[in-house]
Amino acid sequence: MAHVLILGTGGTIAGTGHDPARAWAYQAAQLGVGQLVAAVPELAGLPLVMQQVAQIDSKDMSWSVWQALAQALQAAMQDAAVEAVVITHGTDTLEETACLLHHLHDGRKPIVLTAAMRPATAADADGPVNLRDAVRVAREAARLGLGGVVAVLQGRVWSGAAVRKAHSHALDAFDAGGALPLAVLDD
Repeated sequence: MAHVLILGTGGTIAGTGHDPARAWAYQAAQLGVGQLVAAVPELAGLPLVMQQVAQIDSKDMSWSVWQALAQALQAAMQDAAVEAVVITHGTDTLEETACLLHHLHDGRKPIVLTAAMRPATAADADGPVNLRDAVRVAREAARLGLGGVVAVLQGRVWSGAAVRKAHSHALDAFDAGGALPLAVLDD
């Protein structure tokens, strides 16, 4: 059965804290990708497969993690059952990972990166909506036969070659250096 593969790498999207009102007091990379998916009711019943590639704060991204991610993606590209890939990532190095994958990926299948500026336990956690939107974009791109690398954050779809983190604290932290998003999502 065709499915979306969701690869987890950690980051703030998988972060937890003890006080939902203090979103800045958290530890990144505490929840597994299965827990992130389970927290999004709209994803229940969809054909999804989860794989934890790493469990790091993205500021600690390294060549060994990129290599493990590339190996998981290579296997996914060769697996006919995988129609698209979503990668949960931290925001600190999302743009570097997106650029690297953009240059390495052959474009046969969609690869969608997503992240969050607030940890999963924050009162205003943005990860669940970003993950939902990333899966929506991945599935629609696969349905349309579109490949390539994009990032989906705060309802915007950014090119993997152009996405950049422009703000360190704002929920809408990403842009493309003056270029418009490839798409703007609605509910």
